[in-house]
Amino acid sequence: MQLLSLTLAPQSQPPPPPGFRLFPGLAAPEKGRKFHQLLVLLLTFTAYAAFHASRKPPSIVKSILTNQTLAAINATANDQFAQNPVQNGTGWAPFDGPRGPHRLGELDLSFLLSYAIGMYFLGHIADTVDLRIFLTVGMAGSGIFVILFGLGYFLDLHSFGVFVFIQLFCGLFQSMGWPCVVAVVGNWFGKSKRGLIMGVWNSHTSVGNIIGSVVASSVLGFGWGWSFVLPGFLIIFVSGFVYLFLVVHPESIGFGTLSEKDVEMSVEGVALVDSEKIETENNGGAVIESEDDEGGSVAIGFFDAWRLPHVASYAFCLFFSKLVAYTFLYWLPFYIRHTAVAGVHLSHKRAGILSTIFDIGGVLGGISAGYISDIIEARAVTSLIFLFLSIPTLVLYRLYGSISRVTNVGLMFFSGLLVNGPYSLITTAVAADLGTISGNSRALATVTAIIDGTGSVGAALGPLLAGYISTRGWNSVFFMLIVSILFAGCLLIRVARSEIVGKMREGKWLWFGIIMDH
Repeated sequence: MQLLSLTLAPQSQPPPPPGFRLFPGLAAPEKGRKFHQLLVLLLTFTAYAAFHASRKPPSIVKSILTNQTLAAINATANDQFAQNPVQNGTGWAPFDGPRGPHRLGELDLSFLLSYAIGMYFLGHIADTVDLRIFLTVGMAGSGIFVILFGLGYFLDLHSFGVFVFIQLFCGLFQSMGWPCVVAVVGNWFGKSKRGLIMGVWNSHTSVGNIIGSVVASSVLGFGWGWSFVLPGFLIIFVSGFVYLFLVVHPESIGFGTLSEKDVEMSVEGVALVDSEKIETENNGGAVIESEDDEGGSVAIGFFDAWRLPHVASYAFCLFFSKLVAYTFLYWLPFYIRHTAVAGVHLSHKRAGILSTIFDIGGVLGGISAGYISDIIEARAVTSLIFLFLSIPTLVLYRLYGSISRVTNVGLMFFSGLLVNGPYSLITTAVAADLGTISGNSRALATVTAIIDGTGSVGAALGPLLAGYISTRGWNSVFFMLIVSILFAGCLLIRVARSEIVGKMREGKWLWFGIIMDH
């Protein structure tokens, strides 16, 4: 058995945020730990909801940027769309014409690929700087580039290269967000806080999508540029509150640290910490041990993080899960706009607002998946159930979602619930499955970046493939999504099996053994 030690060096805590000088009553002992935990949850929730709200405009304006030429494209695929084509006007060069969907997919790729690359590198940088400042810069930079994209409308800009350039930098700034928020929450919350509460907290993704959809859709009538400008100003506005009031470490305002056995925060596919070492089940059974005699912390190595138990399984599962989730994020309003519901095509605005039903289902999915996994104490098993139930639901949505508004809304809701349930669970409550590492933000951001970076590669690939495949018919797109879900489920089978075996050894789930014997 090989022993790898992580030597931890002392670190100084950043000073209190400037808002505490403006409002001294916020500091301890005037306000207790519970108040500041709620404040941290509120600020990080709002911050990441603002990130997602600023990502939503591209999906809302897709059907406006293209034009009626798409009807002729889909006619060759014998798609339902061909029987009742939508007239979109003249579109917006360079996204009009037969290659319009392809270029929109490439635009999504430029954003999401830079996001994935930035996640690997910028997440590691976050380990070495003040997370409050780093998060504020990421939010402000994201807002600026979202606004710049919208200015293309007012400046009559038609250069595809310029739009790609803007999306590349927007993706880089967006990648600064997730490692920061999970590391900050990880500093404030202990082991007992994971599960249901983290499922509720992680609904910021769907809440942000809903806000972005409603805001972007409501101003489409004034020109598609406003659909970017308003969410851009929104995230800049929220960044001001983050800069003024976000407390990264409890110690910086006079609170003590959580005890080692209580320190645990589930992140995007990563477990954070309730013991001092991790023993793998691989050939050599390597142990990674944290030595905290110094009382400080240091970031875990990139390759050491990959060696943590089940990190790779959850990372690649997240790859396929985010591929599906982000395909809906970027293409669902476009799909609704170009698919007749009860023989009627919805307007751009109504299609965008109706797409929020998917995200509303996602909120409930994340909460219910966390709650169920807490009850049965099996994260992978819960994720598998949701993943495999989502397959027939997507088939039903494609086949019968166009019959009436009621069936469309109902099947879209359950699709969002089942697709986003395991995605949310993996990103928040898989700590027990992944093992433990040193409980500090300088380790959290690195491991989080690895997991989310891998998932974000899938997120980049999904919308790109949808842009190309949609020209052959939407049945092909849904087939791609179903195959991706199958791959995601298969990657968790081994983890789920170990959970089941563990429960049976503990004398639990004996009914499962009886069923298997028969």
